[in-house]
Amino acid sequence: MVTASRVQLTVLRGRDDECRALRSLLDGVTDGGGALLLQGDPGSGRTALVGYAHRYAQNCTVLAGTGLAEEAALPYAGLQRLLDPVLDRMTALPDEQRRLLRRVLAGEGCPADRRLTLSMAVLGLLAAVARERPLLATMDDVDRGDPQTTQVLAFVARRLRHLPVAVLLTADVTTTVDGIPAHRLRPLDLRDSMAVLADRLSEPPTAPVATTLAMVGGGNPQALVDLADVLTPGQCRGEEQLPDAPPVDGALGRAYRARLDRLPPETRRVLLLAALDEGGEPGTLIRATGTEVEALAPAEVAGLVRVESQGVTFPQPLVRALIASSATLAERRTAHRLLAGVLVADGQRLRRAMHLAAAAAGVDPALADELEEAAVGGADGWATASAALRWAADLSDEPTRTAARLLTAAQYAWAGGQPDVARLLLARLRLVCRDPGVRGRADLLLGELELRCGTAARASARLLAAAAAVAGTDRVLALSGLARAGEAVCFAGDQYRYAEVGRRASALRRPDDPPAMELMSSLVTGVAATLRGDHERGGPALRRAVVLGGRLTGPAATPTALSCAAAAGLVVAVDGAAHRLADRAATVARDRGELSMLSRALELRAVAEYWLGRHEAAAETSRDGLRVARATGQVNCANVHLGMLAVLAAVRADRDAALGRIREMGEAPTAGSRPHALAGWALAVLDLVDGRHAEAADRLASLARLGTGRGQVLVQVMATPYLVEAAAHLPCRPTATAALAVFDRWASSTASPLRRALSARCHALLAPRGGPEAEQEFQRALRLHPTDAGTFERARTELLFGQELRRSRRPRDARTHLHQAREMFTLLGVGRWAEQATTELRAAGESVGPPDLPAARLLTGQQLKIAELVAEGATNREIAARMFLSTRTVDHHLRNVFHRLGIRSRTELVRAFATERQVGLASDR
Repeated sequence: MVTASRVQLTVLRGRDDECRALRSLLDGVTDGGGALLLQGDPGSGRTALVGYAHRYAQNCTVLAGTGLAEEAALPYAGLQRLLDPVLDRMTALPDEQRRLLRRVLAGEGCPADRRLTLSMAVLGLLAAVARERPLLATMDDVDRGDPQTTQVLAFVARRLRHLPVAVLLTADVTTTVDGIPAHRLRPLDLRDSMAVLADRLSEPPTAPVATTLAMVGGGNPQALVDLADVLTPGQCRGEEQLPDAPPVDGALGRAYRARLDRLPPETRRVLLLAALDEGGEPGTLIRATGTEVEALAPAEVAGLVRVESQGVTFPQPLVRALIASSATLAERRTAHRLLAGVLVADGQRLRRAMHLAAAAAGVDPALADELEEAAVGGADGWATASAALRWAADLSDEPTRTAARLLTAAQYAWAGGQPDVARLLLARLRLVCRDPGVRGRADLLLGELELRCGTAARASARLLAAAAAVAGTDRVLALSGLARAGEAVCFAGDQYRYAEVGRRASALRRPDDPPAMELMSSLVTGVAATLRGDHERGGPALRRAVVLGGRLTGPAATPTALSCAAAAGLVVAVDGAAHRLADRAATVARDRGELSMLSRALELRAVAEYWLGRHEAAAETSRDGLRVARATGQVNCANVHLGMLAVLAAVRADRDAALGRIREMGEAPTAGSRPHALAGWALAVLDLVDGRHAEAADRLASLARLGTGRGQVLVQVMATPYLVEAAAHLPCRPTATAALAVFDRWASSTASPLRRALSARCHALLAPRGGPEAEQEFQRALRLHPTDAGTFERARTELLFGQELRRSRRPRDARTHLHQAREMFTLLGVGRWAEQATTELRAAGESVGPPDLPAARLLTGQQLKIAELVAEGATNREIAARMFLSTRTVDHHLRNVFHRLGIRSRTELVRAFATERQVGLASDR
């Protein structure tokens, strides 16, 4: 028996919901007990959560037990160990119950007709213990122990409503206990997985290494701990190949090894074949083993596999790797030969060749050729094709063939979103190859990896050098490298270096270039001209790139080419076309499995959606891009998406969300880089919302140094309307005036009504207050604002025009524009801006209440449902249970409901819905 007191609680990464549930169970125990079953796979943290409950249990008596497989055949063995510390309290029980409980715990068994009496005796004993202080009873791994103990504890757990007793059970995911709430432990997400690794490692791993280890760990906390414990310094730095499975001798490996050892030999043999055969077809296993899949039944009962008509699957991908690594080399080679012998169909060519390679013991040029031919094009997946070419390189007997296969394997690995694998393969290539052409192509790939996952400044230098190395033999590849180098200098904030990129691209251009090549050269030429302010040359070149991108078909329509066309469209402000091209690039990348380009395509789509005024869509696209970038180790892309999310949150005046996204970037973005500039833009918008105009202007002015080509010129151009708005409140405005001149030249060179509307609004803000120029420019801006896009920017113009009119002592004219702004902001769900419009209306002499719009128009479907339940008197916890949401999600939606309806409390919400119903009934009559 343990007497618990409040101590410092260990952080459990990714288990906030579970810890909250445990605290809720224990905090309310004095008013009536309850029970909870935690379900999870081995290593998921069930035992750690039991420990958390023990530490949290303040002023509780704790009884703790664990189910043991060795005692599973001994009835009530687990119960005896659990109750042993309090057996002296049995004197409080009736004689019959006391005698029965003593006999049962002494191993004499319990007749079927006395089980109710036994269960009541245990309940009475726990109640007696809890008279002095509340009681927490825990049984970890209850499913591994004797079933009789589980039955008694389940009986007790269902009858704690009026007792100060809490029961916590843990079990495998396949175990259920009737009448007891169950909570399944989910795999940790990428961020929490990386946090577990950081907690365990003395030397923080590089971001790509941490991402890869998190993927290998599969979100299993113990797997991550085991991986961290065997990681070498070289692996931590990304210089050595990373493990592809948790160590067999780690805690998780031992746990699964114990399960495997309890299986029949035939089951283990078939299970190894199933683990090594990625296809998982039952027919393959039957032909390879000569037995039926029923041999896997014991493994299925143990929760290791799931056998269905369409195949054998592993619920936990980790299990497959652990089963394979637990076998001896001889056992694995034998299994691979058996599988290769039955994979004879045309569609199984690559799988068969890979099994033969895994069973090979030395160089085999013929098998290497077979692997290369079967893997070409990545039809079976880029990661699989890369692995096949790695086998082919190992089996080759000529250094030149080895190098070529390593290069292709690296390219395939990168396409499949495995940058760390690609780097290691390229490092191997440099050891075996001295051919300048092959090394140049390898450096182009290294430069792209550096651009997406490393330091952009180093990437541009490597890409420029590599493009020069291959220009004499492969103009297409050289031009592609120059386009990447241009992207790198823009990302790093070194736009002045783009001129050199443009000169080199011009030297490679030919009149008869194919469309995809002309597209890239037009992009580089157009961006180079635009950055030096030559829009007369830049605009046509960029529009040509957009047209060419729209015409691409077949193999030429690659994610890279389509993304180049989308980037050109954004620079020349054809937002609709840019969005279509970026969306198509993302679709093609998904269809082809080219994860290396997917995040970039989504980045371009998000920017297009921002300009189109689809802010919610842009945020969703950026969240998607962020998930892809993190999953593929693309740190720079991830930070761009975080920066975009921060800007979008700041524009909506959501301070907490914006600052949260900026904090997620950490210290990775270097000063002057695109993510750094996006973060600065977001912070400046927050300053502007809070009325800190000087701070906002300073932040935005520092994004780029005009006239030098240094800093994020393109980001500053996007943010110029906010810079001008902030500067309009200051006495000295030279930076804003200069930035507006750049914006004007760009906007006037485009056919974008939105850019010209923003230009007019900026001129109105800088015009003398109360004069005719300001009013004329505001009116021009409203005429130019497109009606089918950019609603948010139109609402901002209405608000700023209304402010100008009110401060010019024209409140009646101001109210028209302020009403428009308030209604648009309300419909868009941007409460802070709607509040600002409301404040201006009141200052203009109008008494303003909640928006005169029905809730169905103001709220999303989920928000409306939550609001209706609140109006009916439901608590947040009750709403969460009814709608299968977390209480945190309900809180978030309810805050948005309050913003959109212009109310501040649940009472006002109930009143508003009651009024709406009365109006509805009156209209029905």
